[in-house]
Amino acid sequence: MTEQEIRTILTNALVHLFEIEPERIEPDTNLYEDLEIDSIDAIDLIDHIKRETGRKLKAEDFRSVRTVEDVVQAVLRTDAAAEAEQP
Repeated sequence: MTEQEIRTILTNALVHLFEIEPERIEPDTNLYEDLEIDSIDAIDLIDHIKRETGRKLKAEDFRSVRTVEDVVQAVLRTDAAAEAEQP
């Protein structure tokens, strides 16, 4: 999965699940401060990304996530780890 595909999935989730205007979503946008995502919302977001990407994401993968870019990088790391495990 490409970085752009992950960005698209994340942007669509933020727009449709949390009714956030697309123009507010930038790589350095803080999920908690700028978009007012709370911990329950973050779990919903992780679950949505799991369903869209087919990758099993863990809550601990997102403990240090603060910005939109952090989420993209966390998903890329999970994607790379999953590919490395395949024979």
